[in-house]
Amino acid sequence: MTARTADTAMAAFEHTTARWGRLTMIAVLVISIAAPASLIIFGDFGITVNQIVTAYLAVAAVYLVFAVVEPVTYFPIVGQAGMYQVFLIGNIANKLLPAAIVAQNRLNVKPGTRQGDLAAVMAICGAAMVHVTSLLVFVGFFGTWLLSIVPAEITEIAQLYILPAILGAVVVQAAVTVKQIRSTVIAVAAAAFVIYVLLRVAPVLENFYVAIGVLITILGSWFLRKKTVTPDPETGAPQGG
Repeated sequence: MTARTADTAMAAFEHTTARWGRLTMIAVLVISIAAPASLIIFGDFGITVNQIVTAYLAVAAVYLVFAVVEPVTYFPIVGQAGMYQVFLIGNIANKLLPAAIVAQNRLNVKPGTRQGDLAAVMAICGAAMVHVTSLLVFVGFFGTWLLSIVPAEITEIAQLYILPAILGAVVVQAAVTVKQIRSTVIAVAAAAFVIYVLLRVAPVLENFYVAIGVLITILGSWFLRKKTVTPDPETGAPQGG
């Protein structure tokens, strides 16, 4: 397949996924809002507009930051088509993102390339299928029985350490895959500064620490980047340190 044919095929793929991705996300949004809206309209709960606005503002104060930060953070890894998948499926950081990174690493493709985007899409599909199958088998059929035979000590340890272990492995895998030492050091330094310095000085920023860390990393990587740019041998796109 020539480069021109590959570009045409990828453009058609992105156009199709963008069209159906938007329609699917809108449909899911309507279905998600339909249940609480019907309760408010047809149920006699005495819920006022002021209460709805207050509740929305309380949630938005925490999660609106993530609504801006997460798309910017995930897009370079999963690509356009993957973005529709991850935000529809959920469990991005602890399931879908690790699957995409591992698949790209095993196939020796870089995030942001055509091959990287396609690898992420296939990995996300596989992760979702494994997740649904596991839920059906281990939760739907054997959930209660498994909980009854697993010692309480193991359950407590799993709840305490499993998420940090997964996210730590994802960070290491991402650093090894991207191979940008300068950006990795800046990201680690920014995270350490936010957690161990900034939050102790200004605890009021606790709800915004992720956004602050990402912003510091972006700015630091930009201003401390290599001034000489060399083309990527695979894509021809410019790359720096």
